[in-house]
Amino acid sequence: MSTPFPFTAVVGQDDLRLALLLNAVSPAVGGVLVRGEKGTAKSTAVRALSALLPAVDVVAGCRFSCDPDSPDPACPDGPHEPGAFETRPARMVELPVGASEDRLVGALDIERALAEGVKAFEPGLLADAHRGILYVDEVNLLHDHLVDLLLDAAAMGASYVEREGVSVRHAARFLLVGTMNPEEGELRPQLLDRFGLTVEVAASREPDQRVEVVRRRLAYDDDPTAFAARWADEEAAVRARIAAARELLSRVRLGDGALRQIAATCAAFEVDGMRADIVMARTATALAAWAGRTDVLAEDVRQAALLALPHRRRRNPFDAPGLDEDRLDETLEQFGGEPEDDDDPGPDGPDGGGGGGGGGGQPGPDHGGGTPRGGDDGSARGDDASAQAEDDGAVPPGEGESAGRPRPAGAAAGQQSAVRAAEPFRTKVLSVPGIGEGAAGRRSRARTEHGRTTGARRPRGTLTKLHLAATVHAAAPHQRARKRSGPGLVVRRDDLRQATREGREGNLVLFVVDASGSMAARQRMSAVKGAVLSLLLDAYQRRDKVGLVTFRGTSAEVALPPTSSVEAAAVRLESLPTGGRTPLAAGLLRAHEVLRVERLRDPARRALVVVVTDGRATGGPEPVALAERAARLFAAEGTASVVVDCETGPVRLGLAGRLAGELGATAVTLDGLRADSIAGLVRDVQGTSRRAA
Repeated sequence: MSTPFPFTAVVGQDDLRLALLLNAVSPAVGGVLVRGEKGTAKSTAVRALSALLPAVDVVAGCRFSCDPDSPDPACPDGPHEPGAFETRPARMVELPVGASEDRLVGALDIERALAEGVKAFEPGLLADAHRGILYVDEVNLLHDHLVDLLLDAAAMGASYVEREGVSVRHAARFLLVGTMNPEEGELRPQLLDRFGLTVEVAASREPDQRVEVVRRRLAYDDDPTAFAARWADEEAAVRARIAAARELLSRVRLGDGALRQIAATCAAFEVDGMRADIVMARTATALAAWAGRTDVLAEDVRQAALLALPHRRRRNPFDAPGLDEDRLDETLEQFGGEPEDDDDPGPDGPDGGGGGGGGGGQPGPDHGGGTPRGGDDGSARGDDASAQAEDDGAVPPGEGESAGRPRPAGAAAGQQSAVRAAEPFRTKVLSVPGIGEGAAGRRSRARTEHGRTTGARRPRGTLTKLHLAATVHAAAPHQRARKRSGPGLVVRRDDLRQATREGREGNLVLFVVDASGSMAARQRMSAVKGAVLSLLLDAYQRRDKVGLVTFRGTSAEVALPPTSSVEAAAVRLESLPTGGRTPLAAGLLRAHEVLRVERLRDPARRALVVVVTDGRATGGPEPVALAERAARLFAAEGTASVVVDCETGPVRLGLAGRLAGELGATAVTLDGLRADSIAGLVRDVQGTSRRAA
């Protein structure tokens, strides 16, 4: 076994180390989610923690790691008689991103059941992790239903398997640790709430600290054993402190005063549900035990809030994580008086400014508002004059700029400062036709491992989902030749059939956004950004990848390469400037190139192109003909697409509709995107997909 990097040798990352240690003291805290950029010692710290956990006694031969002092009465390997046991180190089990449900929870051994008549249950990773650590790297890339399963097991302390005629329940109490890079996509708020604590980590910007990180890492790589020996005393001290805190935990007293501060804090930050209150209470208790105290103080409540609340305040992926520490201190001070119960000493004081350090992040911007939806300002004049003026760079006063704000000094002619997006709304479902085989998601039909059964096929590799009727049907014609003494169906390996299932996949939603002067006219861009923001929220909920191509002036640019981080796309969209002519052909050609490269990287993920424009094409020779020719490239390849027609006002040219015809796409207005709009009854994108089945 390789020597892990010592936990106490990790430089900085105080909040990360504290959150891990608190879960080691009290697994009831509910695990920790570590969010941060790559190369910030997330995985190193988690693997190092496993070496600090005390060894465990297990029943000899039990695959479910039962405690010999109190074996699980429902253990599938039981009942266990008093007797032999063995001592082993606490395990750290890693859950791969590509793991199946069978690998996670366990399953019936189908081949043994059919061939030998044995009802054998093969334990999964949840059983292996019992009384140890379950580590999920890149948890945000794990399919949602698997995240639900492991979080349910972590919350209940048990795993329930009901499938293929097997009914098994076994204990599954483990320290759950997930790590993720937010740039690769967010977890849904419902799943974020299931993690007890969260920590934001980042590389230090202090040169001396960075030098020490490099020095220690190089020393470890040169001789891991010698490096670990130099930190042996510190490791032993932390290991002993964890054991002592576990012993003390049951004697820690959580007074009414501390409970009142916890409840007031959760109410002040408007977190949903009661899980935050419970997690804060358990965390504050663990903090007191870690400090060697039997009473929970205000400083424990403060630190618990910084670890347990930031991720629970996010209502959507565009909200910045973090906690307003000034507001937290005010709340603790306001509710830090003596409790009503004279027998309860309560917290030591109202200041709450004690130890533990920071780590709560900065307060996020207010996303609750937004400018009103753009569109017709009520004047009788159509868009043509103002749009043409915008494209030519001559901007009429008050149009194409934020109302009441002059163009910034130094801005190029025809270019305006970015406007805020209008309030997002629930959009109609846009999907790619046909049946794909891409990554699991919630947008388009696809053949997946989960979903409704649609047929059967011969297994490719290990059999996971048996189609019983198809298996019997395949075996039936051969029974006369296979006849042996006694009744019963004789089934051989060649007869086994794998069930094929149909579910939903995530797609690549590539936004091609017109940022020219004509789009800026009459504050139209605010409504356009609001619509794209709404589609980004929809893409986030459906587990899509997103990309953003913009065009204006004389060229197009990839504002955001395809990514799973819709948060990054929203940031780019918010700062998108407008102005200049409309190089529509350049925008379409750049989008075509992005799709070509992405197909090489991920051939199974189908694309949905969303072109947001009024359809005008200006600049360069024959701009309209060039745009139509570029659009026909998408139609020839069968790329699914939709055109969001942004033209407003009483006089409309219908150019977006013509563009949709060349693309083989559907044209829908901004209002038509709304889920509650009859005019926007958009179900599936018209056209075919090159990879549709």
